[in-house]
Amino acid sequence: MTIQKQWAQEAWEQIVAKVSRTSKRIGDRFPHASVNGQYVLEPAYWWTAGFWPGLLWLVYRETGDEALRALAESCEAQLDGVISDYYRLDHDMGFMWQLTSVARYKLLGEEESKRRALLAANLLSARFNTKGRYIRAWNPWRPGEDNSGWAIIDCAMNLPLLHWAADISGDPRYKHVAIAHADTVLDHFIREDGSVNHIVIFDAASGEKLGVNGGQGYAENSAWSRGAAWAIYGMALSYKHTGDERYLRAAQRVAHFFIANLPEDYVPVWDFRIPDDVTRYRDSSAGACAACGLLLLAEQVGAAESALYREAGERMLHSLYTRYGAWSNEEEEGLILHGTSHYPENKNIDVPLIYGDYYFAEGISRLLKHGELFW
Repeated sequence: MTIQKQWAQEAWEQIVAKVSRTSKRIGDRFPHASVNGQYVLEPAYWWTAGFWPGLLWLVYRETGDEALRALAESCEAQLDGVISDYYRLDHDMGFMWQLTSVARYKLLGEEESKRRALLAANLLSARFNTKGRYIRAWNPWRPGEDNSGWAIIDCAMNLPLLHWAADISGDPRYKHVAIAHADTVLDHFIREDGSVNHIVIFDAASGEKLGVNGGQGYAENSAWSRGAAWAIYGMALSYKHTGDERYLRAAQRVAHFFIANLPEDYVPVWDFRIPDDVTRYRDSSAGACAACGLLLLAEQVGAAESALYREAGERMLHSLYTRYGAWSNEEEEGLILHGTSHYPENKNIDVPLIYGDYYFAEGISRLLKHGELFW
């Protein structure tokens, strides 16, 4: 066994041990951010609802732990209420049903999960604005608010649900929507230098681009690191599902920007362009997600470039394991520390985040060649 395989196997064993332990309290609920060592549980409609069951499925795939399978299946069933409620559904249906229903269908071939995921894909594609060629992000947060023209970079990670639906149903209309939105990402989200806009605002009636919003980044022209991570992985996945080299080149451009701006320990600051007087909190979740994207990129390019992406992804995961892991702290439910959720709103700063935990586990699983992507 190589040195790399040794530490990755050790990391995986730590993941399994901790998830097995924390599942006793978290159960079939929906953790988001860890506060004072314990994950705060959100309603089933919250955008992060898929990450805990996705993590359970990753561990179940290798261990066969039926208790974890039962919890993941219960989480999936609870999302039925979110679909019937309807009003809480937004662009993040991919995050939610890709890691629950699609994961279960890929692992177990459950027809019930196939039906749920296809229904979610239909509802996601219905958010597509044909004039602006984008999938609408959020619903109005308050009465009278209009954000119908808002699209966000995060949605690049929701497109695999549409590609899966096209492949499994034989109906290309889902893929048409995914490709159109991905093209809009190329045109309006990814800048020439490889940095990324978080929010782009369109006129919902005409499709005209009106401007950008800094969103969870520091400012409109800054470089939110998790947004870059969504773009790396999302565009690499779009290339995987379409073979369109424009998406591959876009993923590479963002990857080069991301790698060039990493600090010495290879875990990114929450925004790569913040003033000197702003605290340089790390975002371990951005590092974990980007690492997964880089590992996928490494499989999609020639040998010379492959080594660059793979080494960066491995170094990120190794740093997260050795410097950010909470393995010996039984008072902390999170796997990796120092995530930054939403700095501008002062929400969940410097804490473990469930999506950071999921992508870290997925990255380690990929290094160990455990199985196919849920995406």
